[in-house]
Amino acid sequence: MQSKVSSRRSFEWRNYIVYFVFIGVFLFFLFSIGDSGFLKPSNLLSIVRTTTMTTLIAVAMTFTIAAGEFDLSVGATAAFGAIFAALAIQATGNAFIGILAGLAGGALVGAANGALVAGLGIPSFIVTVGMQMVVRGADMWLTNTKPVIIGDAAFNNIFGQASIGPVPVLVIWTAAALLIGHVVLKKTSYGREVLATGANRVAAEFSGISTKKVKFMVMLVIGIVAAISGMLSAGLMQTARSTIGEGGIELNAIAAAILGGAALSGGKGSIIGTVVASLLIGVINNGIVIMGLNIAQQYMVTGAIIILAIAFGEKRKKV
Repeated sequence: MQSKVSSRRSFEWRNYIVYFVFIGVFLFFLFSIGDSGFLKPSNLLSIVRTTTMTTLIAVAMTFTIAAGEFDLSVGATAAFGAIFAALAIQATGNAFIGILAGLAGGALVGAANGALVAGLGIPSFIVTVGMQMVVRGADMWLTNTKPVIIGDAAFNNIFGQASIGPVPVLVIWTAAALLIGHVVLKKTSYGREVLATGANRVAAEFSGISTKKVKFMVMLVIGIVAAISGMLSAGLMQTARSTIGEGGIELNAIAAAILGGAALSGGKGSIIGTVVASLLIGVINNGIVIMGLNIAQQYMVTGAIIILAIAFGEKRKKV
């Protein structure tokens, strides 16, 4: 009996470890560089703003991993959606058409990934690695590797520039991703089907769940969300570039999802944990910049986070 109780406690600690790590890291930077502006409201809001793109993708990645799949093409897809939006705005002068074009670009990539993964049964790792190269090449071809200026004020305000009172719109996007993702995963039949598919595909099919449809949908949705993230980056910079999403954003999103509670084997996920983990990565990056560490050291720290995320994911799978 005692061993069972201790096992349950260990399991609970593993589920909530990201929150304790976040508090510990935050306190470390607070006491070590607090007098350098770390705790200023403007800096804290900046952390949320700079992690918004990763956070949105990480929320969608949580669903994808929970269903037993991955998407390594999200960085290129983010640029693809932003470029589609920018070109459409330049052609029509209409922000609404630009937004629809951007969403369509993300949906196109997501649907292609979904068809190959769910329809043909090709492993998502292989599909999305290949798709990443295809889409990144398309990004460069569509722009001729040159920036596409977005001069539409409405688009730029919605996707990055505006504030509602003292709150930047990017913070609101983060809050919306947290709320919508949590409700969908924990409170809807779709969320339950995603978790069931990743936990045991055969059992899910016997219970009447179309696991192929679920896998197609998670790939489609993450493609659309990646496009939204790309438009957020483009709106903030008022420019769409083929380089949007470079620098390992897909790995950061996977790390955030796994640190937040998703299991590599599928069947588990926590949107709240994912958002906290994404902010944790943002806090670490912000803190080491204030401390004066260079870009090489930032990459080393991020790589260590990814390794730890996978290690915790494997531990959760075995418990």
